[in-house]
Amino acid sequence: MTTRDDAILIGGPHGESLVAAGDSGLVELELDGLIHRYIRTTATREVGGGTYRVYNYDGEVAADGGSSGSENARDRVASPLAAGQATELPSSRDDLSGSRS
Repeated sequence: MTTRDDAILIGGPHGESLVAAGDSGLVELELDGLIHRYIRTTATREVGGGTYRVYNYDGEVAADGGSSGSENARDRVASPLAAGQATELPSSRDDLSGSRS
């Protein structure tokens, strides 16, 4: 079975690459242990006589779900609220006027 390139990736390490995306809303490609994500847009682009759907770069994540960089991937994957590292925001029933007592 052959596939036909029907999308162009914009930005990121795979920018300007043509890929077979089908009906997918998200394209993920691995490079150097990181997953690079591209999200489908409503735009199209003419390239070499063909029309391709545009997928914009959305960033990278480590294969285990964390972002690359200085943060710890394990902490990134875990829910901060569940881990007790975040403060719950006030609900709509709480005072949101911004006044301080």
